[in-house]
Amino acid sequence: MTGGRAYRIAVIPGDGIGPEVIASSVRVLEEAGRRYGIALEFEEGVAGGAAIDAVGTPIPEETLDLCRRSDAILFGACGGPRWDTGPRQRRPEQALFTLRRTFELYANLRPATVVPPLLSASPLRREVVEGADLLIVRELTGGLYFGPQSRTGSGDGAVATDSLPYSAAEVRRVVRKACEIARRRPRKKVTSVDKANVLETSRLWREVATEVAREYPDVHVEHMLVDNCALQLVRDPRQFDVIVTENMFGDILSDEAAGVMGSLGLMPSASLGERPPGLFEPVHGTAPDIAGKGIANPLAAILTGALLFRYGLGLERPAAAIEAAVWRALEDGCRTPDLAGDGPALGTAAMTDAVLERLA
Repeated sequence: MTGGRAYRIAVIPGDGIGPEVIASSVRVLEEAGRRYGIALEFEEGVAGGAAIDAVGTPIPEETLDLCRRSDAILFGACGGPRWDTGPRQRRPEQALFTLRRTFELYANLRPATVVPPLLSASPLRREVVEGADLLIVRELTGGLYFGPQSRTGSGDGAVATDSLPYSAAEVRRVVRKACEIARRRPRKKVTSVDKANVLETSRLWREVATEVAREYPDVHVEHMLVDNCALQLVRDPRQFDVIVTENMFGDILSDEAAGVMGSLGLMPSASLGERPPGLFEPVHGTAPDIAGKGIANPLAAILTGALLFRYGLGLERPAAAIEAAVWRALEDGCRTPDLAGDGPALGTAAMTDAVLERLA
């Protein structure tokens, strides 16, 4: 029981299939809360393209105020072709950047677990992928995506520059976060990924990661170059437990891990800082081609709700129960169109019902 305290969840459905899958996630969170005596209050805000259409900005101050009052933020997806031609500061994705900056959400967690019912969905052979269960911890507020940019000249003389800055403090806090998470997992292993043979930033990263490793004698910390890590993810994904890496490397490797898993429709994520609220969102994006058709896979959003319980509210039992319900639904043959192949498929609402039926 929560002792009478209600957790406030800011719900930002966003664009495309976001409203559909977030509605599914809220249904499952509500049921899990009811079963475990956890009081949840949901309040909706607007951000992304929907906010640009409504108020002319990617995220209004009212939504930021809602998030400040909340224990966690449940975010759907943002963006789409209709907003692609706008200026940079009026693009839907600026909503996410604003949330990350405002709440200093420096660690992005993306789990990739291959479950037996979906072994056939992975492009890798069964004997290679079976049993893979890894977590990528991506540094989220520094590096190439946030460094100064410039462009000079024109035509063949045009020169564009992106810079990749990192401070020791930024590296230290995300590696510590990875080690803290790893010591709660059975294997207690961290793979720190860099490009220390080429980049000065990566040499700093490796030095700091080595220092942090000494603080966690119960965690095995190893180093791996990013190109080798990309190879090893498809060669032997089972060797990994927790991977921690910088922003761009993490962006790329986490999508590769989704490919190993078999579908972006199963990938949740959590973005955490030193204090609440954390930001919880499925990885799959807005999928505008299927928006409004009722066929979107809600499982990534539902699994995102499990991460919200675990990492946002510190509640393990309802998190584990949601994950178990999803795996049982898959074991029983429930599939959405992206997973069904030529077989029978369930729509978004029916798949959500299947998970709710198994949430015990």
